[in-house]
Amino acid sequence: MSTIVVDHLSKIYPVAVKEAGFKGTLTHFFKRTYRQVKAVQDVSFQIESGEVVGFLGANGAGKTTALKMLTGLIHPTSGRVEVAGHIPFQRRSTFLSKVTLVMGQKQQLIWDLPALDSFKINGAVYGISDRALNHRVGELSEMLSLQGKLTQPVRKLSLGERMKAELLAALLHEPNVLFLDEPTLGLDVNAQVAVREFLREYNQRYGATVLLTSHYMADITALCKRVLMIHQGQLIYDGSLDRLVDRFSPCREVKVEFARPYSAHELSVYGDLQDVEKQSARFLVQQEGLTGAIAKILADLQVVDLTVSDPPIEEVIGQLFQAGTVAG
Repeated sequence: MSTIVVDHLSKIYPVAVKEAGFKGTLTHFFKRTYRQVKAVQDVSFQIESGEVVGFLGANGAGKTTALKMLTGLIHPTSGRVEVAGHIPFQRRSTFLSKVTLVMGQKQQLIWDLPALDSFKINGAVYGISDRALNHRVGELSEMLSLQGKLTQPVRKLSLGERMKAELLAALLHEPNVLFLDEPTLGLDVNAQVAVREFLREYNQRYGATVLLTSHYMADITALCKRVLMIHQGQLIYDGSLDRLVDRFSPCREVKVEFARPYSAHELSVYGDLQDVEKQSARFLVQQEGLTGAIAKILADLQVVDLTVSDPPIEEVIGQLFQAGTVAG
């Protein structure tokens, strides 16, 4: 049985339309007109227990709205949602004890108190005994490398430490369904890696089901084998991340280091030139013409080093968002 079931889910917001000027203000006050904003449109998918699934989309695509419906924060306009056997917007205590929502731009810890005090408040809210709370805090703080940090005021923690503490607070009640909205937002590279490693270990240790949104593609590639892509409120892809890249990345990236500088004009004939910096360049070359392009580069130019790889996944995903479809 699937842990998360979404069936023809939609959310439509009525938004008041107001014309500029005094006349527009009067009209808006006495007789408002509205337009319909389709934040999520007829989205369907299922997620099995223990899966870690990436949820991709540009800003305003509908990701956060979908997550809020999955956690019961907002009521869907139409469609069906079921999470861990519950209807989210009914907000029953048995449901709330099974899920958590972590938003990278939101804070639940009290700024001037030690994180440990906030944990005790959360423990009281969820009815966790002192013994169980102490055990859980000890276990998670070890996994997150937060020992010795929890007695400091939250405001004195680094951004990475605060995000780890937020994760700890969100997981105190042992949820088995995690909704993570930009959990590494604003963190430096080392802190991002630490959070990813923790989420991977947590999933493996507890079998938690995870739905993750992130603008950092490294989060997705490190944690998710499957991705959902949403564009203008509509689901345009549901499947393997590797298959998506293989299918929609017909080019290969060729990086070349030269013995001397070449101009962009000189290099443009060898492929789709992406950038030139001092004595190096980066091309995108169609796979069917790759062998010939490399042979021509080696024959015509003074090459010191040459590497061929898949293009950055950010570029592949970006192209798909621009196209707004994965058909074909």
